[in-house]
Amino acid sequence: MKKYILQSIRLTLVLMVLLCVIYPLAIVFAGKFSKGNGGGEKITRYGKVVGYALIGQSFTNPEYFWGRPSAVGYNAAGSAGSNKGPSNPDYLKDVENRIDTLLKYHPGLNRADIPADLVTASGSGLDPDISVDAANIQIKRVAAFRKMDEKQLRDLVKQNTQKPLFGLFGPASVNVLRLNLELERGIGNRE
Repeated sequence: MKKYILQSIRLTLVLMVLLCVIYPLAIVFAGKFSKGNGGGEKITRYGKVVGYALIGQSFTNPEYFWGRPSAVGYNAAGSAGSNKGPSNPDYLKDVENRIDTLLKYHPGLNRADIPADLVTASGSGLDPDISVDAANIQIKRVAAFRKMDEKQLRDLVKQNTQKPLFGLFGPASVNVLRLNLELERGIGNRE
């Protein structure tokens, strides 16, 4: 019996050192070599931080591209999904309200053509990206509100499309904050 207790104590001590000291230090060390030195990749505009590349923001004005909905109001401190299943009446009501809003601002759009990422929140509630389809569907609305040529916006979406990693992993996506900043910076300025 004493043999097993000593083995358990040794294993506990080894795991404590490994998981409470070595692993956190390795993560901090790895973070120092990432963009932003472990503090997140900040996006600045005129010397002021306007957001982070990997944290979504709420855009609700029709002259901007809208991002993926958030179950936590884009609060990075409370990252989470809604935890409501696909048959939950509250969840279905939220999705239906989002669909109604999209149809209101996009006349002629069919419900079946709405990409899921425009009406469903991500698991973290912080997804900064939307699919290329989700961006393309919004071009007509943004062009109308900004009195712009749709071709210019299509080109802007293409320029801001992030390809899959190594051309293989994950779908192509568009970072909504970067796209909206490009709208404000150049061709998207309203008169």
